[in-house]
Amino acid sequence: MKVSAEEIKRVKGLGCLKDKRYEDVFNVRVPTGCGRLTSEQGRMFAEAAERFGSGEFCLTTRLTIEIQGVRFENIEPLRAFLAEHGFQSGGTGSKVRPVVACKGTTCVHGLIDTAALAMKLHERFYIGMHDTALPHKFKIGVGGCPNNCIKPELNDIGVMGRCMPELDAELCRSCARCAVEEGCPVHAAERKDGRPVLGGEGCNSCGSCLALCPFGAVKEKLRGYKVFIGGRWGKRTGVARPLAGIVETEEELIALIERIIAFYRETGNPGERFADTIARIGFENVERALLEKQG
Repeated sequence: MKVSAEEIKRVKGLGCLKDKRYEDVFNVRVPTGCGRLTSEQGRMFAEAAERFGSGEFCLTTRLTIEIQGVRFENIEPLRAFLAEHGFQSGGTGSKVRPVVACKGTTCVHGLIDTAALAMKLHERFYIGMHDTALPHKFKIGVGGCPNNCIKPELNDIGVMGRCMPELDAELCRSCARCAVEEGCPVHAAERKDGRPVLGGEGCNSCGSCLALCPFGAVKEKLRGYKVFIGGRWGKRTGVARPLAGIVETEEELIALIERIIAFYRETGNPGERFADTIARIGFENVERALLEKQG
């Protein structure tokens, strides 16, 4: 059967994207929160793919499950089946898109619990703002450390775990060969007067130095979230810029993200990505507006 253009547009808004090879076949996207599923949920998706699609499903770049080969007449039965198991198709349109997170929760380099944070952001902004129209699509990425595995700086909002170190001068023994200086992965811990200088220019706050000193002279000064705004990846690309300071608590982070989305909703022009809104208004002006509200 041939599906009308109106119906193709309607079901696209439900997360069902037409397979260009066929007249009546669609790939149905199902947001997962952060790409983490239980074995039971995995079996459910396998059953859904077998009953309503081609028997195959894949993960998209935004960690949504895409059930492939779903004929038009099977879309609603599939969506009803998903709803029975606590899932809904979606992830398209000019609104907050599914949140992406790295595995920083369990990663040796992870500085924050990315999975738990991503699920909170998913519930608050993807689900909670599902009916809130924005000027354009809006993406949020959560990375556990400066390794940038999920490239948070290529999202409209990027969140990155950071750990600021400090030196306990009483424990530092001014070793002839400093383990902190030699072990810093970005070679930022240069010595001055026989002691490593931490947190200066070039330091990316990865926290690796905390475990390097055998005498425990490097301490954790601050652990929190670095927030970037205005990244994009697609037909036009751009790297997000960091807001000043480090957000120390999850509550402050969520409040800041709320202000950023509200600012974009109020000041963005229809069809304008957040990066273009920032360029039009000026980064410094946007940053001032966001951080003054925080104060």
